[in-house]
Amino acid sequence: MSDSLQDVVTGLAAIVGDKQVIAPGSDQEPYVVDWRGRYHGRATAVVKPGSTAEVAAIVKFCAARQFAIVPQGGNTGMCGAATPDDRPGNVVIRLDRMRAVRNVSPLANTITVEAGCILFEVQNAARAVDRYFPLSLGAEGSCQIGGNISTNAGGTAVLRYGPTRDLVLGLEVVLPDGRVFDGLRALRKDNTGYALKQLFIGAEGTLGIVTAAVLKLFAPPRSSALALLKLQGVEQALEIMQRLRGTVGDRLGSLEIMSRSQIEAIAATVPHVAIPFELTTPWYLIVELTDTLPDVDLDEPLATVLAEAMEAKLAEDVILASSLAQAKAIWAVRHSVSEGNKRSGYVVSHDSVVPLERQAAFVANVEARIKAAVPHAKVVMHGHIGDGNIHVIALIDRARCQDPAATAALVAEINEIVDDETAAQGGAISAEHGIGITNRGRLARVTDPLDIELMRDIKRLFDPNGLMNPGKIFSAGAAR
Repeated sequence: MSDSLQDVVTGLAAIVGDKQVIAPGSDQEPYVVDWRGRYHGRATAVVKPGSTAEVAAIVKFCAARQFAIVPQGGNTGMCGAATPDDRPGNVVIRLDRMRAVRNVSPLANTITVEAGCILFEVQNAARAVDRYFPLSLGAEGSCQIGGNISTNAGGTAVLRYGPTRDLVLGLEVVLPDGRVFDGLRALRKDNTGYALKQLFIGAEGTLGIVTAAVLKLFAPPRSSALALLKLQGVEQALEIMQRLRGTVGDRLGSLEIMSRSQIEAIAATVPHVAIPFELTTPWYLIVELTDTLPDVDLDEPLATVLAEAMEAKLAEDVILASSLAQAKAIWAVRHSVSEGNKRSGYVVSHDSVVPLERQAAFVANVEARIKAAVPHAKVVMHGHIGDGNIHVIALIDRARCQDPAATAALVAEINEIVDDETAAQGGAISAEHGIGITNRGRLARVTDPLDIELMRDIKRLFDPNGLMNPGKIFSAGAAR
């Protein structure tokens, strides 16, 4: 790198202004460390553009000097995909300032937003025109829509509305050479050649920087009903889901499951979240029905199905939320899983997805194998059982994780157990969190070599110099 640090900072400041460039130092800490404190990198500069034109100019500046480019949204991801490594010459492009809602169309049921919009802001902008943006997850108050798109985020409404990929109509993307892909179209039907936008959704910023998106909106839920069920096993949850689908159809909006150990971790470490029910069974299922019509009695059909489930010995107990406050209290538990796990120890997190018919076997087998191999690990689970995605988490006492080499070996052992069981059940190692840094070795181990070859070919086509978010999905330089 021939440019001095001052030359780089000066050149970038000429594009965005002095106040929007952060040089190395303590002020960079929030941008070079992931939210769990797992990965620590460094950056020659952190830059905050205010427009797509500025993003393109920054990328051209970096490409001409062979600087690695790390796109970053809210930095709330689970796999380190937005964190730079420790090489010299990294430039972090942070999109906080790009928060405009460019257009909302109640007629077309679309909203066009810039990538730095906080997910909660997108939800509110839709609500302001009596529409609903269904993507919802625990970090929605801080994650940015560009990051959600780049990781193909899932969340608690996938069962009814699908993951982020299903919610995107069009994208604007700055490519690794600074050109701008203008696919910002609000068309429901477009069969003119390859669906290029799909390449960028879930690509974790390795093919370009998403700067804006056209998203689908829906009629808002105006009636709802929620219940918490206490279960003995995952098999019962799947049978209840089948009964609900046969009775209420698409009114089944969310189906979330948590193990008792998961809730105990929250109860022990997140004091501001109360557990509004007794822990008397191994599993807990949240069922939510919604309808777009106002004043629809959803409690009655939900209570009917759940009463039948109780009679069939599928549930030990049922709590039907009698107020909005009680429903929010139950959801607060579900949305606190990441915070509770982070506070409970060193987190070895997994994002497996398996066919619905095999979820029960997967859960039983993987827990037994982890406990046999690592008896001191506390295994907790939560997930979106309706779409096959159950997160298996091993919590390790941090006192046992002081030696980096020993910790890495322990993590690899647990990962191998989960990955092998996932493959045995016909699943995939990531449903919604992505690959990033955390899972790139696992991806290489479990993925068909042809899949890897094709992905590398795509990476080389878009980014021949390997500058766009290097070290994510593939090891740095591996895709060249």
